Amino acid sequence: MDTVTTIADVRARVRAWKREGARIAFVPTMGNLHAGHVSLIELARRHGERFVASIFVNPMQFGPNEDFAHYPRTPARDADMLRAAGCDLMFMPDVAEVYGQGAGAPTRIEVPVISTTLCGEFRPGHFEGVATVVAKLFNIVQPDVAIFGEKDFQQLAVIQRMSADLCFPVAIVGAPTVREADGLAMSSRNQYLTGAERAIAPRIHAALSAAIRSIATGAADLAAIERAGAESLAAHGFRIDYFAVRRRADLAAPTPADRELVVLAAARIGKARLIDNLQVDR
Repeated sequence: MDTVTTIADVRARVRAWKREGARIAFVPTMGNLHAGHVSLIELARRHGERFVASIFVNPMQFGPNEDFAHYPRTPARDADMLRAAGCDLMFMPDVAEVYGQGAGAPTRIEVPVISTTLCGEFRPGHFEGVATVVAKLFNIVQPDVAIFGEKDFQQLAVIQRMSADLCFPVAIVGAPTVREADGLAMSSRNQYLTGAERAIAPRIHAALSAAIRSIATGAADLAAIERAGAESLAAHGFRIDYFAVRRRADLAAPTPADRELVVLAAARIGKARLIDNLQVDR
């Protein structure tokens, strides 16, 4: 695996691969990798002959009181994990390389409606930052396929919509959430948890599991299911941002005719904001 830090070097390498007829698979990350990220690389290997991963902590997607400055950065360990997973090229730019002269007030991409609900309500501007940096990375890397984890289901939906609307020739593939043995979704932010908080954190998965069992067995009062999930988490000390049942296709409130649903939660405990979701058909 090679490591590059400039747009020019990434483009040169990808051009050479494409001249050879290789299909390019891309996994964008913010680093501090764990087994969930490795699963994305392993999935990418089934979709292309050459694999690129980026490590870039994107300042545009952090709010003024969020953890950009303290977000864990472990580039040496990340490189080891990517190399072991079979990655060909690690792209690790700095902020100036990605945003150039526009770092102070860059052009932004807004994906309407789907970006302002759920996490978008509690993190204003977050998905503008996500859509903007992913669009830039797609233009830099020019992949044939890009892999994103389903743990952040709303982010995946935003990127799918953005890619379709802007006609990117990139296939977007969602990768199943990787979990700890007790059900907690793997996340770089899990390391913010104290021992006591870590013991409680799997309650999010438990509450989501209870909700999808109710839906799968015919419960029709989705508002009651949402209330029960939120109350369960609050009873264990979580500060709830949302516990919501949505239509899987576009994260709109489901109608009685909708069959493909997703139950999503975001809740805070201690310094950590944890998100998770489970899909269900009814």
